Amino acid sequence: MDIGVGLPTTVPDIDGRRLVDWARLAENHGFASLGCLDRLVYDSYEPLTSLAAAAAVTEQIRLTTSILIAAYRPGPALLAKQLATIHEISGGRLTVGVAAGGRDDDFRATGAPYHDRGKRLDALLAELREVWNGKGPVPGIGPFPKGDGPELIVGGHTPAAMARAARFADGWIAGGSSATAYADLARRARETWQTHGRTGAPRLVALVYACLGPGARETAESYLRAYYSFIGPKAEMAAKAVITDASQLRDTAVAYAEAGCGELLVFPCTAQPGQLELLAAATLG
Repeated sequence: MDIGVGLPTTVPDIDGRRLVDWARLAENHGFASLGCLDRLVYDSYEPLTSLAAAAAVTEQIRLTTSILIAAYRPGPALLAKQLATIHEISGGRLTVGVAAGGRDDDFRATGAPYHDRGKRLDALLAELREVWNGKGPVPGIGPFPKGDGPELIVGGHTPAAMARAARFADGWIAGGSSATAYADLARRARETWQTHGRTGAPRLVALVYACLGPGARETAESYLRAYYSFIGPKAEMAAKAVITDASQLRDTAVAYAEAGCGELLVFPCTAQPGQLELLAAATLG
């Protein structure tokens, strides 16, 4: 199983230069990929811009939107161009993870409708491939990525999300869940894949939150309570689920691998100096 790490674009102690340094150091440590969260109505860095910056200072590490709330964005044509640009700048290292999203304020902020976001996401995913292949509704929107363009993965635990992955994508990604729950989710994703006539198996990805070192529990819970405040009382569950012990993080990675996960993205809860080194030692050492 590959181990990736999140860019700390949403944590309260990040700054722009530290974000770029984090990307460079993550590659030096040997992480397989850099993930990036997406929130609009929040004090955070924009994911596509952040990944473009990461692409400029790295050579091999994969870049992943994990996940992009694509349906609140202006439209498939512009998004396809932005994604293809990052893909080409990085030398073909971009994986595009998308999901329907669950925050209506992100949609209100761009004037995008919220209630039909799943249907519009389906249409968007179909059009992305067409644009990248030069066959979109308005042909000629480059750059034109080599092959089929960036890898696509779809996030979400619902039957609709898994069907979306099987219809349009190369894989499926789970949000925060336990390794025990992931095994059943991964089974359902594979079954849905086969039901839709797909050959082979989807690439299976998952993410967890972790924070190591002195004061880790307090730091992580404070951040996650704020980040997930929109889900009400369930935010406390998200905060309590964070991993704050190195041995627990190692055991969690093993459990996800045994559950069928092909790549685990470890998202930090702080950008404090030394945090990346601690995560690398726990997962890659």
